[in-house]
Amino acid sequence: MLIRPETAADHEAIYDLTRDAFAPMSFSDGSEPDIINQLREDGDLTLSLVAEQDEIIGHVAFSPAKITNAEGIWYGLGPISVRADKQKHGIGTKLAHAGLDILRKMGAAGCVLTGNPDVYSPMGFTNDHALTYSGLNPKYILFITLNGTIPKGEIDFAEALQEDHS
Repeated sequence: MLIRPETAADHEAIYDLTRDAFAPMSFSDGSEPDIINQLREDGDLTLSLVAEQDEIIGHVAFSPAKITNAEGIWYGLGPISVRADKQKHGIGTKLAHAGLDILRKMGAAGCVLTGNPDVYSPMGFTNDHALTYSGLNPKYILFITLNGTIPKGEIDFAEALQEDHS
């Protein structure tokens, strides 16, 4: 498996992969592929990596995130998707770790996300309930530090990731 940055030729495959991966998820409203396109259009898609085995089987997006009272530069992870028949083989974890390694080299303080702790804790994300986001249960707000800084405060994700896009 090859993990590499996206190219313009990958955009349609990323869209289709993301749509298909999120379709069966009860928590999804189907907006994830459009969010990636909007991040790209807004210039907020800081890092977009694909996993490839003859074709694209996984994707992860990273975008800027601001946190009140947190030092350093932070990023948000998501959406992340893996083709259904390739899930539960560590591809998502490898994509996330590849992206986090690049962000670390870029000098990032860390990365935040909203999601299921059972999915993201094995990737190294943790939760100390000191982060908030739009009234979401703090249990679902996770972070990973890349330089030892522990974030505290309200997260402001890139506009495309905001709950209300209006």
